[in-house]
Amino acid sequence: MSFTRRDSDFFSNGTRCAGWLYMPEGVKRAPVVVMAHGFGAERGFRLPAYAEKFVEKDMAVFVFDYRCFGDSDGKPRNLVNPIMHIHDWEAALAHVRMLEGIDSNSIALWGTSFSGGHVIVVAARNPWVSAIVSQVPFVDGISSFMMMDARYVKKAIIAGLMDLLRILTRRSPYYVPIVGRPDTFAIMNSQDSMLGYMALVPEGSTWKNECPARILLYLSLYRPITFAKKVRCPSLMVMAEKDFGISPRSVRRCAEKMNAKLVSLPVGHFELYVGDLFEEVSDIEADFLSEHLITA
Repeated sequence: MSFTRRDSDFFSNGTRCAGWLYMPEGVKRAPVVVMAHGFGAERGFRLPAYAEKFVEKDMAVFVFDYRCFGDSDGKPRNLVNPIMHIHDWEAALAHVRMLEGIDSNSIALWGTSFSGGHVIVVAARNPWVSAIVSQVPFVDGISSFMMMDARYVKKAIIAGLMDLLRILTRRSPYYVPIVGRPDTFAIMNSQDSMLGYMALVPEGSTWKNECPARILLYLSLYRPITFAKKVRCPSLMVMAEKDFGISPRSVRRCAEKMNAKLVSLPVGHFELYVGDLFEEVSDIEADFLSEHLITA
């Protein structure tokens, strides 16, 4: 399937966000899948591989970077803030609905990890959304923090307070690593985190493995599961049963609240982004999106 990809930037709360629009050739009015990445990641971290799978099914795809990430503007860099992210998602949707060649009545959301939770919130707030795919989703900050040991929680609170103090004293942020080895402190430091995350980063990337530590103070308060009952569109959830920081029980409960189709895999959080498992899962997701955007 031939397609074109072009830059298509938009503004969120006055800040430019960078977007790519994939368009299938020969389709006059294409349904569209809107995509953004998970915690601390950029659009170039394997999302083009998913986009190319979806555009093969005659769907347009819009992939964007949040404010403060990747090719988007905004400071401080790599600021993880779910409220800002949700606003960016909704600004992206408003932008996409105005694009030529797009069927504004047939729009799906695709999110993974942290953004797997975002698409639940956005779909609940925008009931006209046609479908969502939520892959290895962060659904409940409380259950995720309960999976961490006391030493990690103590370090997380101290780091968050240090960053908060720097905000109050108008200094540059206190940064912590996004991903690290088990013997170091990082947002994600499970046995498979470092290799799994870095496998997504393309060669030559200028991405920095750091984010302001303030997210650690309110990460447990972010609970997309509380929006699940308000999601009315068809939903697909893909769960990793051996996820290091996302409770499978919480994901199942969230899927039940949404009446979502649940695909449960006996793998870790990062395994489905590459290799044969990527091919399998992305085909399932492409078929689901095609069914609810094209066939429907």
